[in-house]
Amino acid sequence: MRSWLAAFACAVTLTIASYSIAGPKTAIDPELAWKQYLRSDTDIKPSYRFPHAQCFRSASLAHNLPETLLLAVARGESDFDAMARSKANAHGVMQIQWPGTARHLGIFRLTELYDPCTNIEAGARYLNELLQQYGGNVHLALAAYNYGPGRIAKDGMDIPSGAEWYSGYILRHLDYVLGNRVRSNSGVEHLYSDLGRTTLVSFAEPYRAAAFVTSLEEQSPALQLDWFRHDVGSFTVVLRYADKDDFHKSAALLANVGFRLE
Repeated sequence: MRSWLAAFACAVTLTIASYSIAGPKTAIDPELAWKQYLRSDTDIKPSYRFPHAQCFRSASLAHNLPETLLLAVARGESDFDAMARSKANAHGVMQIQWPGTARHLGIFRLTELYDPCTNIEAGARYLNELLQQYGGNVHLALAAYNYGPGRIAKDGMDIPSGAEWYSGYILRHLDYVLGNRVRSNSGVEHLYSDLGRTTLVSFAEPYRAAAFVTSLEEQSPALQLDWFRHDVGSFTVVLRYADKDDFHKSAALLANVGFRLE
């Protein structure tokens, strides 16, 4: 795999050239995309039954926030891992920073952040507070969730590139949560925990992970790929699959573009 990565570096570099920190230069502006979501997509049901589902529903109702927005933030922050801890001292499902943000939210024991419902409720309450502070602008509220409200101006001027990137990153996870915005009335709940995933490669920069995924998807659109911020300076690309047969089909598609799973 290492030799393949070296050979593929040129193609990835070319793809990276078409990227901004938030994603492809041709992609829709994240701020506009979030406004569109609030106008028309908040009623779409989640595409899976995600972990801690009841906690998310309760927090959504308590703080008048779309459940799918909370799910998107949680997927991007921890992929629903209640025990997640980052180098930046953020903890739990919604990655609440300790001790500053936690104490601001009335949580004074670190162990409380590892209770999923407590953590999700705190994250929802904080996001709701930020939305009120930024006049309902999801793009700015997410930037502040990531960077802290002291670093994000209310007029949206001079947003740090990393904060701009984060809004687009959560938007990508929202698209997954919404099932690519396909409305379904089937009533069938598919468990997110039933899905398999295999890590392909890690990068130190988000735009490199995004470019890598785009390059593979362009060559083999049937692949189900995703990427996550694993920690500060660590962004992992993963292969998603429904079952064993799906995994083998995906492995064959990867092999066709020169990437062999070890």
